[in-house]
Amino acid sequence: MGTRMERVSQRAFEKMAAEAFERLPGRFREKVKNLAILVEDVPDRRTARELKLRSPLELLGLYRGVPQTARHNDASFTLPDTVTLYQRAIEAHAAHDGMPLRDAIYETLWHEIGHHFGLDEHGVRTRERERFRRGKRSR
Repeated sequence: MGTRMERVSQRAFEKMAAEAFERLPGRFREKVKNLAILVEDVPDRRTARELKLRSPLELLGLYRGVPQTARHNDASFTLPDTVTLYQRAIEAHAAHDGMPLRDAIYETLWHEIGHHFGLDEHGVRTRERERFRRGKRSR
């Protein structure tokens, strides 16, 4: 498919990420606890090596932390989990798939939030396919 790549400033991208979080279904959004959403241009070298990336543009987002299903109630004063959105990769993905950048950000954030709730990669992808089949894909 493919369209012209939409490039925006990091500030504009961060604003779209905040708006994407607000678009998440309320029943999930209100259960997100101790999570920071970060925006980086591309994964750093350490992350790229750790994940054996062939290209810095192949990783759209990354969840790091302890999923809610594995947390203990006494885990107070812990650093927040993080979802990192990789701006250049998401912009390239949106252009390649011919989707609005806002939707690509939303889909990536929703995917990483799935990991926050304890889903592994297979579980997240299965639920994404189910959402798509039901016509729930955000546009």
